[in-house]
Amino acid sequence: MASQSVLTPQSEDFPRWYQDVVAKAEMADNGPVRGTMVIRPYGYAIWERMQSEMDARIKRTGAKNAYFPLFIPESYLHKEAEHVAGFSPELAVVTHAGGEKLAEPVVVRPTSETVIGEFMAKWIQSYRDLPLLLNQWANVVRWELRPRLFLRSSEFLWQEGHTAHATNEDASAYALRIHSEVYNDFLVNVLAAPTYLGIKPPSERFAGATNSMTCEGMMRDGKALQMATTHELGQNFAKAFNIYYQSEEGQSELCFTTSWGASTRLVGGLIMTHGDDAGLLVPPRLAPVQVVVVTVRDEPEVNEAADRVAKSLLDADVRVEVDRGRGSFGRRVTDWEIKGVPLRVEVGPRDLAQGIVTVVRRDTGEKSPHGLDELASAVPAMLETLQRDLFASAQSFLVDNTHDVSSVADAIDAAKDGFARLDWDLVAGEGESELNAQAVSVRCLQRRDGSMPVSDDEGDLVCLVAKSY
Repeated sequence: MASQSVLTPQSEDFPRWYQDVVAKAEMADNGPVRGTMVIRPYGYAIWERMQSEMDARIKRTGAKNAYFPLFIPESYLHKEAEHVAGFSPELAVVTHAGGEKLAEPVVVRPTSETVIGEFMAKWIQSYRDLPLLLNQWANVVRWELRPRLFLRSSEFLWQEGHTAHATNEDASAYALRIHSEVYNDFLVNVLAAPTYLGIKPPSERFAGATNSMTCEGMMRDGKALQMATTHELGQNFAKAFNIYYQSEEGQSELCFTTSWGASTRLVGGLIMTHGDDAGLLVPPRLAPVQVVVVTVRDEPEVNEAADRVAKSLLDADVRVEVDRGRGSFGRRVTDWEIKGVPLRVEVGPRDLAQGIVTVVRRDTGEKSPHGLDELASAVPAMLETLQRDLFASAQSFLVDNTHDVSSVADAIDAAKDGFARLDWDLVAGEGESELNAQAVSVRCLQRRDGSMPVSDDEGDLVCLVAKSY
């Protein structure tokens, strides 16, 4: 851990620590309407990096970006009864606009399966139009009773993918590809966040889905956070919205559809996966600022050296910022530690007299002297080491705080500070109700070897249970 800061310690009050980090790292503020948030530039820079990394992966799977309206006719949602039932308490409905009562109320999108289904039916004519692979980056509204910045807000940002396929096999294979090549790859290789990959039990599935796949992360307080989900929708939405195609044989056939999404909740997941008592800790591959160059004194020679350091790092494709000094050196260092910038280069007159600067790792606080000419080669390697170390640390935490148990009662006890893993047969039915009564839920189902089952009908499955955000 880096030097002590002005934050509430995690062990003292984890929710307060989280709020402190969001505020003091200048990530976000509460919006003027309850449940909304204002994402500040530093928080948005992190989200933009997440967008960029996931968008590139999404496009590699063949999906193309589009945009659909914010307002959805209420009748669209009623076409898929299970869907509207699943979202009914969270809907924001507009009944008046332009000074008049609307002939039909419109819903502010909670998700876009219904409106996109309407247009899929219009655009798909034959098997030649399939698969239709769409994604959009948008905002959605789900009226939240207990809001918390990034984790649960009434309006949030996300990407939502929607696809249509000729066969169930093709839809399932594509959904699995998204879950693996987009979400898991991003979480592991960019966010440095290990998760449990599994499927949701029927009680936890997305409304209208036949199967929901999830990436469940463990936060530093032992609670679970659903990081991303992928849903196989079977033909449920295709039936509701008449999404048919003409087969090669000339027969009219129903499509199979999928949907999948990840949101600004990932920013909250980042904070709670890697953060410590000194603040946020951003993995180098994600960080909008990978290195901050901090001057010890506001002197011409020091400032000139800081600029030279920054230019050499920029030339080495390192994202860098120079802090020339407003306020004391110690206060500025603390502020950058709270923001979680992976590496700090300290430039001061004493070191410069020896032709060196000091490089400080945010995760360990380790300091090492480096010659000015060697930074461009040393820093990228240090960033990669730090990235690997963050993942290894989070992986160890996940494993160490997952407990194998043999009863629902033991699972409830283990969920006080981590995950519990036990036979699904012990939980299905009454066991799930018992867990829920203690604010514990089944996060996902897995095979015993940790792989993801095709469905909950497979025998000999285990489940991971935890308290969650």
